[in-house]
Amino acid sequence: MKKLYLMLLSLFLGGCLGMPKSVTPVSDFELARYLGKWYEIARLDHSFERDLEQVFAEYSLREDGGVRVRNKGFATKTNTWKEIEGKAYSVEKTDEGYLKVSFFGPFYGSYVIFELDKENYQYAFVTGPNTSYLWLLSRTPTIDDELRFRFIQKTGQLGFQTSEIIFVNQK
Repeated sequence: MKKLYLMLLSLFLGGCLGMPKSVTPVSDFELARYLGKWYEIARLDHSFERDLEQVFAEYSLREDGGVRVRNKGFATKTNTWKEIEGKAYSVEKTDEGYLKVSFFGPFYGSYVIFELDKENYQYAFVTGPNTSYLWLLSRTPTIDDELRFRFIQKTGQLGFQTSEIIFVNQK
């Protein structure tokens, strides 16, 4: 848990509310449809998630109109579950996939949804303030090869280091 907190702290202490120049947040975003459970299918590695498998996030509405963010993953080295809870809010427009997320008080980091299955909200490509942060989220613990290929191809074109992508074991 400490490792997860330290990673998130390093991400958010920089007040990172920007986004990669190559990325544009999705428009016509519907937060209510985005709420619920998402499985982490792929990511770029960071110390806060290192050695975590079976990672998922659950998003629910807060009383103040924000989003409760609960992230959980299984730490293979300690054979324990790690969990952290935070909050998120829209940065500019509520119908745009551009949120700020905090796990530590007043420190926020970017959560930018730059591709989304707008018809069914079944997958999302997400980044942070720069191309060092990247996630592929899905409503299901597995995806088909076509989506995997699309994710790698698109993120490579946008400047992400696709050779460094980790595909998460969801067992």
